[in-house]
Amino acid sequence: MTASQIDTRLWSQTARQLSPYVPGEQPKHDNLCKLNTNENPFPPSPKVAEAIARVIAEQATALRLYPAPESDDLRQALATRHNVGIEQVFVGNGSDEVLALTFASFFLKDAPLLAPDISYSFYPVYAHTFGVDLQPVALRDDFSIDVADYDQPCGGVIVANPNAPTGLLLSLDEIRRLATMHPHSVVVIDEAYIDFADTDAPASAVSLIDEFDNLLVTQTFSKSRALAGLRVGMAFGNASLIEALTRMKNSFNSFPLDKLAQAGATASVEDEAYFTDSCQQIIDLRNALIEDLRALDYHVLPSQANFVFARPPAGNASDVAARLREEGIIVRHFKQPRVNEYLRITVGTAAQNERLITALRAEHASA
Repeated sequence: MTASQIDTRLWSQTARQLSPYVPGEQPKHDNLCKLNTNENPFPPSPKVAEAIARVIAEQATALRLYPAPESDDLRQALATRHNVGIEQVFVGNGSDEVLALTFASFFLKDAPLLAPDISYSFYPVYAHTFGVDLQPVALRDDFSIDVADYDQPCGGVIVANPNAPTGLLLSLDEIRRLATMHPHSVVVIDEAYIDFADTDAPASAVSLIDEFDNLLVTQTFSKSRALAGLRVGMAFGNASLIEALTRMKNSFNSFPLDKLAQAGATASVEDEAYFTDSCQQIIDLRNALIEDLRALDYHVLPSQANFVFARPPAGNASDVAARLREEGIIVRHFKQPRVNEYLRITVGTAAQNERLITALRAEHASA
């Protein structure tokens, strides 16, 4: 059934006006090299499956009863790892739910919300859904964020860091500037990819939440912890911000994380050695992929995420993506202006990356 054939006469006006987010394609084909949705190429910690199995083994009680509504064990594990208080930690059903609650809790104001014009494409969807006035702030020509451009009246700021789809990273000093500029508005730093940052200085803004009561930092288990299928996200901030999120959650869905998700996510946090090793492997694979792409004359941004943003020599990103698809290699192409000559390529395993580069080398040789 096409959109024009759907009967909307019983819908509310809000439902009619929604423009839903379109997630990355999830095709099901044999021998597919899937490099389009930034999933982790490695499995999660083995301790995740062990923890989930223990819950399932307790069939007499475990799944018959509701889960802990505030996910206290998971929040405490996250608080311990990040050296913050449990009252400074919020968890939800994926970071997308956490972000949705964030929009509803902090950005319904008369002044506009500021966000980069090229960033996570769910932000405009949230804004439209909740009636938030989203004001895009243009990136520089090199796709970096100029913090000075955010020094203007607003009702809030949201920035993905590293940004998506560019992979570029703001420093903690730049985040301090953002938070200092807007003491009476919430500044959200969306750190879905922060664990892949390869920097000498600390990269996560969680270290700043005691310094700024208006700073909220969101993260996810979907990328660095290889748990996209489990749906767990979190936020760190001043206790008053966390209480607002909790109130909003409990007015919408008081049991967002089931027992399996809580157990698996907690086990993941507690396996620090596996987590660190997995992230470093992806960083090394990313850096090698960037070198290989540049050797083929691709323009590649200096990514700090688990993906790269690359422009083919001829700028024909759409054609390259289509030809790769014919060979069973899926990458992400965005059609909007300024980025339509680029491909976003998820860092895969060594074998997946080599399959991609082999295909691109063949195309390069025939050009």
